[in-house]
Amino acid sequence: MAFWKFTALRLGLVAVFFVICLWMGLGVLVSALAAAVLAWCVTYLFARNMRDEAARTVQRRFTEERAPKRNRAELDDSAAEDGLVAGNPDVQIDNDRRRDV
Repeated sequence: MAFWKFTALRLGLVAVFFVICLWMGLGVLVSALAAAVLAWCVTYLFARNMRDEAARTVQRRFTEERAPKRNRAELDDSAAEDGLVAGNPDVQIDNDRRRDV
């Protein structure tokens, strides 16, 4: 949730700065660039706690210790391999993805 709050804050600031820059007559492209830079500066200087919490949220999302999610095709392949090995103990399955050339 912290990630989405921080993103909403930054996008809101971009919109506000964009409108202000357009009102000042800077043009669309310059206004967009200036708004993005100004929003980044403001959130960098004044939203440290929110930014750090958003970073922790993203880090937890991608580094949690849990089993990888598998789709149906992967589960079916795994079941087929397990069945083949169980029925034929002399069969070896080489699932090493690295191939020495």
